[in-house]
Amino acid sequence: MGSASRLLVLLALGSLALASSALAESSHDRTQFGHDITVGMNETASDVTCFGCTVRIHGNVTGDVTVFGGNILIEENGEVAGDTTDFGGDLRLDSGAKVRNVTVFGGKVRRDPSATVQGDVTTFAGGAALWLFLIFGLPFVILAGFIVLIIWLVRRFSRPAMPLAARI
Repeated sequence: MGSASRLLVLLALGSLALASSALAESSHDRTQFGHDITVGMNETASDVTCFGCTVRIHGNVTGDVTVFGGNILIEENGEVAGDTTDFGGDLRLDSGAKVRNVTVFGGKVRRDPSATVQGDVTTFAGGAALWLFLIFGLPFVILAGFIVLIIWLVRRFSRPAMPLAARI
């Protein structure tokens, strides 16, 4: 991995870290990378976002719950007033759980009969790996192609010209 590639990876990670603090404007928002989030029985959170971890909800979430690469567990009497979205993981709704809309890409919905879904339940289980790649992976592949092209062009046009006698 070249130094330019390392620099780009570090810049991307730094941007992601700064963006996560911007997403968590309210003191009740929760955003984590790789660490599970638990909303306790007597707790209220506004929005919950998790990258590579599990979200457990015993209390109330007044906004949305979004998980990338993890599971969502809405346990007994847990409640989500906004949308519940899981990319690449499973959603479990225990007895007494209440949610509005549910969307699951590449996972399963396990729902207790006494759990309440007030809106739609949408699952993309068939070919989910392809969809996840198209949504998240393909833009990075295209970006990497542009970066490689720019580096190649810069190197090609920044070389010193060879004398005509040396070309023969």
